[in-house]
Amino acid sequence: MAYETLLYEQRERIAYVTINRPDKLNALNRQVIEELSTCFEAIEGSDDVRAVILTGAGEKSFVAGADINELAVQTPVQGKETSQRGQRVLDLIENLGKPVIAAINGFALGGGCELAMACTLRIASENARLGQPEVKLGIVPGYAGTQRLPRLVGKGRALEIILSGEPVNAQEAYRIGLVNQVVALKDLIAAAETLARKIMVNAPLAVKFALEAVNHGVQVTQVEGEFLEATLFGLCCATADMREGTRAFLEKRPAKFVGK
Repeated sequence: MAYETLLYEQRERIAYVTINRPDKLNALNRQVIEELSTCFEAIEGSDDVRAVILTGAGEKSFVAGADINELAVQTPVQGKETSQRGQRVLDLIENLGKPVIAAINGFALGGGCELAMACTLRIASENARLGQPEVKLGIVPGYAGTQRLPRLVGKGRALEIILSGEPVNAQEAYRIGLVNQVVALKDLIAAAETLARKIMVNAPLAVKFALEAVNHGVQVTQVEGEFLEATLFGLCCATADMREGTRAFLEKRPAKFVGK
């Protein structure tokens, strides 16, 4: 897959997606959003990819936000379309059915923070700063930041971050649950790979169904979530991986999952 704003590599069933606009601090413009959509649609349909690591080029920025040059000239209709376009792509990433790990190497602001929140898990380098500064530009978060941030850190903390427009550093992001780990910048990709491999040894369908249960469960009542969980549990019981996993456990050997 060839892209103008992304770098793509695949090794040992891990897809490495790098937003490659370091001169713009990897800011999201329309082309980046469209190429992310194309890239993740291909990943979704690939049996050769079991996990994704998403990062930004360089050592300063994961994604510093939206491209202000594009944003400044949008009409109300274009603004709504831009927001919905970004939301669709981030929804695709969140519901990919495969773990997507954000390796946050510096600034993750505005759309960059929203992109990171759409990922399954987040690892930040020690120099990372995350935030939603849109109110400083006279707008609100447009890529579902007002929805994902409260679900991750709680309403009160999310409102403080959104309404002040002030970013938080990596350690504070870890303290409030916005990121899962903080590591040295030089160890960032290795830490993401370690986490990806811990997930990849497990049954692919079970991972997919667990993601679905959590992602949809947080949006419905607990009763509805439990019904979804029971349904997905039943589906797991029909898989070859369930039979292999239980047999391997009883035989005290590593399981060999095939994703069926």
